[in-house]
Parts: sequence; C-alpha cells; structure tokens
Amino acid sequence: MAQPFRVEKALNNNVLIASHPAYGEVVLIGKGIGFGKKRGDEIAESAVEKCFVLKNEREQEQYKKLLPELSEELIALMNEVIQHITRRVDAPLDEHIHVALTDHIAFTLKRLEQGLDVKNPFLAETKSLYPLEYEIAGEVAGMIERRLGVVLPEGETGFIALHIHSAISKQTVSEANQYSQLIAKLVEIVEQQLGVEIDRESIHYLRFVRHLRYAIERMKKGEKVEEPKNLSKILKEAYPLCYNLAWKLIKVMQQTIRQPADDAEAVYLTLHLQRLAEKKSGTTA
Repeated sequence: MAQPFRVEKALNNNVLIASHPAYGEVVLIGKGIGFGKKRGDEIAESAVEKCFVLKNEREQEQYKKLLPELSEELIALMNEVIQHITRRVDAPLDEHIHVALTDHIAFTLKRLEQGLDVKNPFLAETKSLYPLEYEIAGEVAGMIERRLGVVLPEGETGFIALHIHSAISKQTVSEANQYSQLIAKLVEIVEQQLGVEIDRESIHYLRFVRHLRYAIERMKKGEKVEEPKNLSKILKEAYPLCYNLAWKLIKVMQQTIRQPADDAEAVYLTLHLQRLAEKKSGTTA
C-alpha cells in the first residue's frame, strides 16, 4: 500500500511542503492540495499531481525560500520546464537549475512587466557555442509564451541556454558565460586586426567560434595538440599577419583562464584566421 505524505507547510492552495518516508522532504503541487491543510495532515499519493524532490539540502532550502515569491502558475510551469529540459538533454541536471532558472525567469518576467528591456551582448557567441542548449531554450520560451502569454526577447533565450548548459556541465552560469564573453572579445580583436566585419550567422563564424571554444577547453584541461611537421614554420612565413594575430589571441586566452597553451594551437588558429582574411579579399581557401 502506498504511504501517504505528511504536510510540513502549506504555501498556498495548490503548493505545499511535505515529508515522505521514501522521498524525504518534497514539494507537492496539485489543484486545491494545500487548501485548509495544516502541519501533520496526511496527503494520499493519489491527490498529488506533481511531486518535486530535491536531494541537496542547500538547494532544497533555497528553493523553499523562493517559492513564496512565485505565483502558483509559475511554480507549476517551471516544474514542467525543467522536466522538459531533462528529457531533451537525456542526462541528469545539476539540481541548482531548479533555483537558478526559476529565479532568473521570475526576475525576467517582472522586468518585462515593468517595461524594462532585456539585453544580451553575448547572444551570438552563446548561440554558436551551445546550439543544443539554445534550441531547448527556444522551446522553453515557447512554453512560457503559450502558458503566460509573455513573449521573451531573443536575448533572454541566450540567458536560458546558459542556465541549461550550466546544469548539464555542472559549471556555474558565470563560468558558462565566461566563454561567451571571452570569445566575443577575441572576435572583436580579429575584426579590428583584419579589418573585417564577421557575419554572426555565417558558417565561417560558427566554425571559428567552435574552434575557439575547443581551444579554450583544451587549455583548461592541459591537453596537447598534434602539429603536422614544419607546418608552424610554413604558416609563419606564408601568413605572418594571421600567425601573429593567432598568438595575440592565445595570450588573451591565457591571461583570462590562467592556463598555458600548447604551441600547436597557433597553427590551427592561423588557418582559421587566414580563411576569414581570404573571405574579405574574395579569394577561397
């Protein structure tokens, strides 16, 4: 026989905190489930529409503090949103997403209601770095529009994508955003040095940004890159501008993430830069 939940605290008519012998402390969501309930009352499992379990005690306490500030509709929607994200990535998420993403979206909705704009200066970089996360974030924005009638600006989709990537990679959102900020800075340096304006929707930009991302990840992990024999010398002589620019970018990356880079990184970076330079001149690689 299924064991009942025991009420710890009713937050409103449809949301309450409860305990269960098997699940521990949980958040229960259900129409009218909290109406007239007091501490110690029992709730049958059949009366529960959604049961939300947080295993990490710190995340659990933060989530409980956040709940009273949210509408019942938003609490239910965010539970569905996080279930959708979990299904789409087909991998366990860091539990902090329940607090961080819920708080972020609640704050965004409040700002939009007040007529304040949401700006995301690193949208193009985030979109290129995390394509799956960005796609899922677009689906989340669609869920919010259908349920709440609020259209999120595209920049907000980028911020949601960072939260999703953070939950997948177990990084903080600020760490995930560090890539976007660093790469935006590197692209700006390239445009200035080569005198080009890179189309953020082009395949050249996409390939360049992804190369930078993997170069940064290799540097952080201390991984070596295989360099074809004598290629560094050939590129240095053939493409001195791009070769020197490659090293300038590498030094910026090293200063930012405080990790050394393998010399071979300059070789492959030079090739990408030369493609961008040739695109400007109208030649092909």
